Amino acid sequence: MKDEVYRYNDLDPAVEARVDALLARMTLAEKIGQLVQTTPFVMPDPDEMQRVIEQAQQTGQPVQFMQRLRPGLEDRIRAGGIGSIFGINDGATINALQRLAVEESRLGIPLIVGNDVIHGFRTIFPIPLAESCTWNPALLERAARAAAEEASACGTDWIFAPMVDIARDGRWGRIAEGAGEDPFLGAAMARARVRGFQAGGLRSGRRVAACPKHYVGYGAAEAGRDYNTVDISERTLRDVYLPPFKAAFDAGAGSVMSAFNEIAGIPATINPLTLRTILRDEWSWPGMVVSDYEAVAELIQHGVAADLKEAGRLSILAGLDMEMVSTAFADHLAELVAEGAVPESRVEEAARRVLRLKVRLGLFERPYTDETLPAHLILCEEFRSLALEVARQSMVLLKNAGNLLPLAQGGRRLAVVGPLADARQDMLGTWAFFGRAEDAETVLDALRLRLPEDAIFHAAGCPIVGDGPADIAGAVAATQAADVIIAVVGESANMSGEARSRMHLGLPSRQQALMDALTATGKPLVVVLMSGRPLVIPRLAEQADALLVAWHAGIRAGSAVADLLFGAVSPSGKLTTSWPAAEGQIPVYYAHKNTGRPMTGAGALQFAEPFKSRYIDGPNEPLFPFGFGLSYTTFAYRDLRVETPIIGPEDILVVSATIENTGLRPAEEVVQLYVRDLVGSVTRPVKELKGFRRMALQPGEAQVVRFEVPAHDLGFHGPDMKYVVEPGAFAVWIGPNSVEGLEGRFEVR
Repeated sequence: MKDEVYRYNDLDPAVEARVDALLARMTLAEKIGQLVQTTPFVMPDPDEMQRVIEQAQQTGQPVQFMQRLRPGLEDRIRAGGIGSIFGINDGATINALQRLAVEESRLGIPLIVGNDVIHGFRTIFPIPLAESCTWNPALLERAARAAAEEASACGTDWIFAPMVDIARDGRWGRIAEGAGEDPFLGAAMARARVRGFQAGGLRSGRRVAACPKHYVGYGAAEAGRDYNTVDISERTLRDVYLPPFKAAFDAGAGSVMSAFNEIAGIPATINPLTLRTILRDEWSWPGMVVSDYEAVAELIQHGVAADLKEAGRLSILAGLDMEMVSTAFADHLAELVAEGAVPESRVEEAARRVLRLKVRLGLFERPYTDETLPAHLILCEEFRSLALEVARQSMVLLKNAGNLLPLAQGGRRLAVVGPLADARQDMLGTWAFFGRAEDAETVLDALRLRLPEDAIFHAAGCPIVGDGPADIAGAVAATQAADVIIAVVGESANMSGEARSRMHLGLPSRQQALMDALTATGKPLVVVLMSGRPLVIPRLAEQADALLVAWHAGIRAGSAVADLLFGAVSPSGKLTTSWPAAEGQIPVYYAHKNTGRPMTGAGALQFAEPFKSRYIDGPNEPLFPFGFGLSYTTFAYRDLRVETPIIGPEDILVVSATIENTGLRPAEEVVQLYVRDLVGSVTRPVKELKGFRRMALQPGEAQVVRFEVPAHDLGFHGPDMKYVVEPGAFAVWIGPNSVEGLEGRFEVR
């Protein structure tokens, strides 16, 4: 059935019996082999890697290293010593390796092939942070399904996504890969992406398993520095960072990837609280846990294991099931079992989870991929159109002074300037391993298709990064004959993602100097801002007459920007991360605590002046708040009704309001519902998102939006770390963002 979604964490007696029978025939070495995952190719040395990367950047071609099979790989597969491979998309090579496992090993257990498919396979969609700004889970489910269609056609069985880490620090480069700062929204996006990846009826005839990551707390790395220490309370872990993972598991995800980071001194790879107590004892989740890249070996650098053998022992006992790349399990598990340091039953438990997933994926019946499929499925028009729709809905209009936008398509001459106006590779964004620059549309491409040749004047002005040659004067000269300046600026694709933390979040290189010069011309200035994270841009926001955040929007970035600039569609994206006014505010997020001396009210009078929780050299508030985004029309909110002013712990809160399009253009509005528990046994956030709805309204049209929130969703982890819905008074808001809205009250009894 086309709409079927496979659930890989539901136990099936027939599957369990089949796994039991297989395990009964396996040697210890073969069981350990199922726990081993490797890349099939030898990584190039650092000099070669740098040379290939630089060449790809210069030519705009994808990064392609010379592929050499690992020595001994084929013999290890024949011996049943490898359970999974990843980082490969060549159907012929995958099939050749799979034949070794299926036809030449003793038991014929197939390999499971994993890949990082973060925001599309060949059809590259906007980065996940941008996708989340659509506030449209149904649309993102379709995008994830398209990625699964393409990936499965090329031999991928297992997708290392979605990344569901909550991130409240824009310095962290991997914020680009997730859904932002809020656990409720993050959970909704996690469910949608898992459902899309694990959709039934794929045209490849295959199945795909999702692998949510990184479990858990990775987004809270100190100072926003990748791989860094995390030290958060168990309550914050449970109330903020775990909910998106639970949502992914409830949607059917049968695997998870553990994180690189530690929490309170215990690395995620060996953390019994997260791997055993929560996953197994509390959630009764039967899925498989895979480590991140060499994370087991990194326990030595963490300082909790003296050597690789000890790292393997700690990991397997804590609950890790499969080791990615490093070789603690392959080299030492048999010895550890022989010594009695690791029970064989624990090895068998881990092997069972791996085999269960392989059986549920149908790999025993269909181990090989049809090598002719990619020509029919990859980059098809259906997926390209979907990528355009996601890109349109992901972009966020932050400013539009004097209604400068939308532009009239006729009679306007445009100066299209900035280093990202024609930067094809950078449209793809981070983690686009299988995408190609040649597939992408730039802003300059799209505008040239819509306007006469003599109506566009183009100049880059300066490089995106670094101190390369700049021609700011040339860019200014290009504006002389233009009526409006379109400045396309921001980050390059490789400035966000893994190991791409930044200390300073303003425009890189000489881009701000370029913007200063363009502002000095006095001409109307439209800024199209491309990035993989929230940036710190107070000066730019003041200079721009219109500011459109386009993110790294994938292969249809150019067309989506042009459609929005000319009003073919109205902007509807809303921020899913707060944009700081200064780096010193970080972490800044809407769901903060009130403190005993909040900024609201008079504050405590101390030393003859009020002492409040504030900065002396800047605002507490972000430059742009969570949930914010403008449109080409206006919306009026009225008639808030709390239909259930008193509810019990098993009841449903019902709140409604009327939303009217009071402007002249049809548009979509993302209506948001927030609550606050006014008095709790532990301190509660000033607001928490508990509902959202995307509404399409014609000019003058009004609709009633009605939210139903189960009382169970109003709870939190109390003093005893148990989830509880406490009686008491609550505030509720329906509004266009986390700052504005109609306010009401209700009570839980």
